[in-house]
Amino acid sequence: MSVQTEKIKELVELRAKARLGGGEKAIEKQHAKGKYTARERIDMLLDPGSFEEMDMFKLHRCTNFGMEKKQYLGDGVVTGSGTIDGRLVYVFAQDFTVNGGSLSETMAEKICKVMDQAMKMGAPCIGLNDSGGARIQEGINALGGFAEIFQRNIMASGVIPQISGIFGPCAGGAVYSPALTDFTLMMEGTSYMFLTGPKVVKTVTGEDVSQEDLGGASVHATKSGVTHFTAATEEEGIATIRTLLSFIPQNNMEEAPRVECTDPIDRMEDALNEIIPDNPNKAYDMYEVIGAIVDNGEFFEVQKDFARNIIVGFARFNGQSVGIVANQPKCYAGVLDCNASRKGARFVRFCDCFNIPLVTLVDVPGFLPGTGQEYNAVILHGAKLLYAYGEATVPKVTVTLRKSYGGSHIVMSCKQLRGDLNYAWPSAEIAVMGAEGAVAVLYAKEAKAAEDPQAFLKEKEDEYNKLFTNPYQAAKYGYIDDVIEPRNTRFRVIRALAQLKTKSQSNPAKKHGNIPL
Repeated sequence: MSVQTEKIKELVELRAKARLGGGEKAIEKQHAKGKYTARERIDMLLDPGSFEEMDMFKLHRCTNFGMEKKQYLGDGVVTGSGTIDGRLVYVFAQDFTVNGGSLSETMAEKICKVMDQAMKMGAPCIGLNDSGGARIQEGINALGGFAEIFQRNIMASGVIPQISGIFGPCAGGAVYSPALTDFTLMMEGTSYMFLTGPKVVKTVTGEDVSQEDLGGASVHATKSGVTHFTAATEEEGIATIRTLLSFIPQNNMEEAPRVECTDPIDRMEDALNEIIPDNPNKAYDMYEVIGAIVDNGEFFEVQKDFARNIIVGFARFNGQSVGIVANQPKCYAGVLDCNASRKGARFVRFCDCFNIPLVTLVDVPGFLPGTGQEYNAVILHGAKLLYAYGEATVPKVTVTLRKSYGGSHIVMSCKQLRGDLNYAWPSAEIAVMGAEGAVAVLYAKEAKAAEDPQAFLKEKEDEYNKLFTNPYQAAKYGYIDDVIEPRNTRFRVIRALAQLKTKSQSNPAKKHGNIPL
């Protein structure tokens, strides 16, 4: 056998060894927990045969606590590039079979290299997390590695899309990388995220709490809003990431891919003419409106179980990707509160970063009152949504379906926040407040003096309604560009987006604004 053949044989053997990660037994343990390995996840995520691996032979340099005896090729993370639907992406997947996926200095170097490459190429970066956290044996070097990753997350923010999949534990400092990325997906039952674990919580606060109740997928999907998506199986989780990428561009200089539209652009939806109840206090389902107007009724929702009084997600109009923000009258009458405001603001800012037009469907009676909201800084959270819309320079189309009162009217992409085309249905009520509240303020003295205060107030309410519970007051001042027939909404939105295709708007030169956080 020639020297060259020997060397090739050695390479083939080393590759096979690297592909085994922590070895057969460790892989069996991973499978026994109902989890896939890092390489299996990458194979599911990327187009078949497209994965190009980097740093397969990297080794850690730690000699403390006998770590020199625990050497595995690739050291706990698989990194490289590939394609999803033919589009370039970069990926790193932590390998739990190697030292519990704990992060070493060299693992961090591998992750940073792939992130740097993603930035140079202007392609999305996807991280699949499954790690016990920092490698304790490496001490400050592991922490330094985390900080290097976080710095890159920050620099990449708004430049390339960043997506995190949490497929196992993610605790301590490790949670900050997903928190800094654009979208996070968690696995139901097998993943968790928290800064301090149940044992520390018990010691410090005396609280007895399980990992699931402290930082499981259901907690972060419903209570904290930390995760944007959850999935019951890893296959479903990976499919969600692939679908998400189909709606967003490669980077901040490009537009999202267009798809061929088979849904007629002038399709009328007669049901929309009847959807608004006669009683203004009665709810209807905003999902029905969204489904009726978007291409093929397809809506890809983001954070669907968090702050359900506002709906955000992606859809297409005539094959063009858009971000939809809509109040949901079926939940708390569609009022805005702390959580709904920050959910909406974050989504609006993502769309603006990546050139995705915004379509806003408004039916909002106001902000949720009460000490709970005020003490939790609803003023600042509401201002985030206001700031996000006011700062956004992408095409903005707003349709007011019913209520749009007071401060909440302003923050939902009104004309003065540089809304490009603002439409209203004939059922729209655009005013400072509802008739009952307004009349109580305006005619307080007269009502006291009246023979029948109730009848007097009712009469004044009717008067107020005639004046303000229609869109024509706002249209009179040009705050509404047109009053449209509900069944024609799809066509008018598509027309608006076509008109706004060449929109060019920029903000004043500055280092960056100071968003109310």
